[in-house]
Amino acid sequence: MIVAGFGFRGSARAESLASALARCRGAVPDMLASADDKAQSPVFRAFAARLGLPVIAVTEDALVAQSTLTQSAFSLRARGTGSVAEAAALAAAGPNARLIGPREISADGLATCALAEGDTP
Repeated sequence: MIVAGFGFRGSARAESLASALARCRGAVPDMLASADDKAQSPVFRAFAARLGLPVIAVTEDALVAQSTLTQSAFSLRARGTGSVAEAAALAAAGPNARLIGPREISADGLATCALAEGDTP
C-alpha cells in the first residue's frame, strides 16, 4: 500500500497538490493523507475525488509521533513535526511504514507531498 501524504497552505489549489505529487516520481498512491483539518479541505477532497482515491485524516498525535526525514522549522512550530507530508504518509501507511523518499515541494511552493509504503490495507 502506497500513501501520498500532503502538507499545504490554505491558499493551495488542486494544481499545487498535483504538482507536489508529480514531483514524487515512482510509485502511484493507493490513498491520500493529511492532517485531519487539511484532509477536510474542499480543495484536498476535490483533488482526491479527481484521482478516485480515498482520504485518510491523520490526528495531531499521530503526526507528532512520526520520525520524518525533513525538519522544517515552520512545520515544527506550526504542527510539531518536521514535515506534515512525511508524517501523514507514515501514519496512514501503518506501523511498519517507510518513506519512499523525502517530501517534494510543488512548483508554486504551496504544497508538499511524500510517499510512504506500508501494510495498511
